[in-house]
Amino acid sequence: MKGQILDYSVHDNKGTITTTDGTRYYFEGQEWKGDATPARGMAVDFEPDGSSAKGVFTALSSTADAGSRDKITAGILAILLGGFGVHKFYLGFTGPGLVFLLVNTIGLLVTWILLFTPNLLLWMIAVVEGILYLTKSDEEFRRVYVVEKKKWF
Repeated sequence: MKGQILDYSVHDNKGTITTTDGTRYYFEGQEWKGDATPARGMAVDFEPDGSSAKGVFTALSSTADAGSRDKITAGILAILLGGFGVHKFYLGFTGPGLVFLLVNTIGLLVTWILLFTPNLLLWMIAVVEGILYLTKSDEEFRRVYVVEKKKWF
């Protein structure tokens, strides 16, 4: 059965999974079979056993999944076009993407007085973010930027 982790406590070594129909299943840490630590929002596949979940695995997702984002694409977009926020839009972060876009287009006309300092600062932030994206493992990138939706650094 497929579901999504609703909550997981490292301290208690217990978690809760919810399915699309709203049913909740509870699992113990020893039932976790995934490579990474369980995290809120993570898609999982499991065997229901009453109100418990047994054999909980990270769900395999297809590349056609709308929530899947590629770290290499995000990293390259950040390094090459990051000053315009393209990598933020790619990851689904419209607000931060608009910050980049507005500062580097409309703000370009105003910031010439400041020697384009805001534009250069945002470009450097984008390059650092691109490097961070590329140096993370695929699973860590997915957990941090796709599941947990971390918007900055």
